[in-house]
Amino acid sequence: MGVSVDQGLSLGRPASLEDPLKIAILVSGRGSNMQAIAERSLRGELPVRVVRVIADRFTAQAVARAEALGIDTRVLDYRALGPSEYHNLLAEEIERSGAEWIVLAGYMRILPEPFVRRFEWRIVNIHPSLLPAFPGLHPHRQAIEHGVKLSGCTVHLVDTGVDTGPIILQRAVPVLDDDTPESLAERILAVEHQAYPEALTLLASGRLRLVGRRVVSVGDTSARLS
Repeated sequence: MGVSVDQGLSLGRPASLEDPLKIAILVSGRGSNMQAIAERSLRGELPVRVVRVIADRFTAQAVARAEALGIDTRVLDYRALGPSEYHNLLAEEIERSGAEWIVLAGYMRILPEPFVRRFEWRIVNIHPSLLPAFPGLHPHRQAIEHGVKLSGCTVHLVDTGVDTGPIILQRAVPVLDDDTPESLAERILAVEHQAYPEALTLLASGRLRLVGRRVVSVGDTSARLS
């Protein structure tokens, strides 16, 4: 049985290439997921527009990648600002950008509860494991040490826990007998580059609902591309 249109909290909205879902992407490192999303958006393959990329350090390689793509980019130095001022400025920057959703892409900070509440159910993250298995740090090493046969990635809403939010989408990747944490991470990252844009397309369909801890769809979840 399907989900009724009045059941649960609506996530995202119906978007199109002419009226895309506006997102701000937070980064700390290389920015490969950011680049995968932004490039597909710029090619007209996603009903999503990256209105801001914000890094928490000047050394993040993602800054140069975003600037090369012509994306409005900011750096808020977490260490120089300190937690309180950093998160206040971060929230103001996101609101000023007009972003409807916040996308964490290799962002290595735990967002404090007041920040999460301010943007409640409008923050999404990707984690390189099949949550709830192996949250937090070193998920690839954990997967190999536990002898699992499948790992993968999870796109989920951000709540006040660490990798505990409701799951939007998961993609599985086999764990090979000769895998190292590095080789498994490389194969999962390639899948992340497909899964994250797919999850954002679902949010841009206007058909996702949050019912309890479950993210469910109402009817066809394909976004309008025209």
